[in-house]
Amino acid sequence: MSIRPALPSDQPAVVALDTACFPKDAWNPESWSDEFTRADRRILVADESTLAGYVVLLVPPVVEDPVDLLRIAVDPAYRRTGLGRRLLAAALDSQRARTVLLEVAAGNDAAIGLYAGFGFREISRRRGYYTGGEDAVVMQRAGDNS
Repeated sequence: MSIRPALPSDQPAVVALDTACFPKDAWNPESWSDEFTRADRRILVADESTLAGYVVLLVPPVVEDPVDLLRIAVDPAYRRTGLGRRLLAAALDSQRARTVLLEVAAGNDAAIGLYAGFGFREISRRRGYYTGGEDAVVMQRAGDNS
């Protein structure tokens, strides 16, 4: 399965996967249209014959500013295959020398473990951040300047 920059033609599949993975917190199609056209966004997708995952980064124009990992999702059929790890590694590799921030649902132990394995650490919490009142864990990974 290849990981590559998203193309405009990937948008419908990304929207469908987002809705499947985040039924309560899916971004609407208009938001995705904006994501696909913004210069400060980097979207990578994993696909072969079908889109199996994506990752979205907010990359600020100033190199010293942190990158925000906005979204990462893997089709349930491809979970526990290492695809999430590969997507995250590709996203982080593209941002090698920068600090990266993200929010993750406090109850999502699998994602928190994945992020911790890449050197992310909890720096704060946002109470009631997600639909339904679940807290967000804010995590940070410092750049390695290499």
